Amino acid sequence: MEQKRGFATRAIHDGQEPEGLTGAVNVPIFLTSTYQQEEIGKNRGHEYARLTNPTRDALEESLCSLEGGTSAHVFASGMAAITAMLTMMKTGDHVVCSDNVYGGTQRVFDKVLTNYGLTFTYVDTSVAENVAAAIRPETKLVHIETPTNPMMAITDIRAVADICHARGVELSVDNTFLSPYLQQPIALGADIVMHSTTKFLNGHSDGLGGVLICTKPEQAERFRFVQKCTGGILSPFESYLLLRGVKTLAVRMKQHDANGRAVADFLHGHESVKQVFYPGLKDHPQHELAKRQQTGFGSMISIELGSLERANEFAKRLKLAFLAESLGGVETLVCHPATMTHAAVGAEGRAKLGITDGLMRISVGIEDVEDIIADLGQALGG
Repeated sequence: MEQKRGFATRAIHDGQEPEGLTGAVNVPIFLTSTYQQEEIGKNRGHEYARLTNPTRDALEESLCSLEGGTSAHVFASGMAAITAMLTMMKTGDHVVCSDNVYGGTQRVFDKVLTNYGLTFTYVDTSVAENVAAAIRPETKLVHIETPTNPMMAITDIRAVADICHARGVELSVDNTFLSPYLQQPIALGADIVMHSTTKFLNGHSDGLGGVLICTKPEQAERFRFVQKCTGGILSPFESYLLLRGVKTLAVRMKQHDANGRAVADFLHGHESVKQVFYPGLKDHPQHELAKRQQTGFGSMISIELGSLERANEFAKRLKLAFLAESLGGVETLVCHPATMTHAAVGAEGRAKLGITDGLMRISVGIEDVEDIIADLGQALGG
């Protein structure tokens, strides 16, 4: 019966029952490193805070419900989560990955995990046949972002899931850009969903975090073990912040989506903007796919301004929006991928992906959309 509740209801209630001692309607922040045990070998469900914490437990139940998984496991950052996911791999294993992923993902794959004998192949996963061609006998995982960061390419999750499962390979989906409100990868066949919870799930730009949502008992067992052994877990306070953010996820995402569509339409017709990358525009190459597998288009937009000089002028003239890394907060944030999120990819790698010095990424906030458009317009020289 619980799963039949609507999304907003589950976001507010699942995992967040009133506290047993006082009836407090908000889950308390349990600031403890250890727990009293009644006798040797007998405890009240908790032993040590690296293993479990009631605030963190509530958050994991909530996020599991929203993504429709069987368990959820939170970590200290999105990068900690994706690194934990790769602990499923062993020396000699191979991973296929979207070529246009967050720069930090590629960095940890190529600069850290290759040192342990893992290999990675990057392909344009918006073409499902590319995934099929890249899978080898030693491939254990396909990892995709959809939409991609920052070029907003869309991958057909169901088509790629079918390819993976026919070859005995698991599929993980980074759902950070859309949140579970606008996209449900597990319902489309994904085996694992990950988020940087720092972004839309938190929604207020005040706490780092990451999560892996599983569909199989062996995944849950593995990730709980990694949490226990490596200790990269989310703190009770940031778990509380994330629980607070999730309660308003549905209403925030509705406004993000509405504002994103309006801003994209404005930018699409602006003479200073050479190209707009937004799946909600009809001229986006995967517009129809986005309509099928998403319940909205979100608020992430990239624009091509033609040069570093023009991009910098635009950034310097912003008054309402902030030039800053990250995304998904209530405020509008503008990012320069070439020097921020994808600096580690290198000039040659960025050129292959179309990430020019004139590309700017916009995370449209939930301010009055007229004010957002006015600010972007004056910054563009309109």
